[in-house]
Amino acid sequence: MSTDDAGLTVAQMAQTTGVTAHTLRYYERAGLLRPVARTTGKQRRYRDTDVEWVAFLLRLRQTGMPIAQMREYADLRHRGDATTHSRLALLEAHQRALHERVTELRAHERALDEKIGVYRRALDATDRNDEGRQDS
Repeated sequence: MSTDDAGLTVAQMAQTTGVTAHTLRYYERAGLLRPVARTTGKQRRYRDTDVEWVAFLLRLRQTGMPIAQMREYADLRHRGDATTHSRLALLEAHQRALHERVTELRAHERALDEKIGVYRRALDATDRNDEGRQDS
């Protein structure tokens, strides 16, 4: 596919999305991004829809979705509206896994809070004992 110079260059896309040019090329090789339009000089040109899609991919990645699952979602998306139910099911399954992970992280946070409290109370008691010795 060839286009004029309209659209974002790799460098502009990297700056816009906050990912490196290497990551953009990797996403294309990995099947997460469909082949990007190119100029007659073979330079990539990204469209606004590519920016939105990369932002969504980054969001999926930040929520812990594995690349293989992202690739599956990207493939379903590329196949069109007939895959809406499958895409929904995939995202709902990921959301359930994310909720489980958040619950697990909150439990770990509570355990850390308890341990920090133990140490703070021990240090406070030591400080009070040290102050008492200095007054004598």
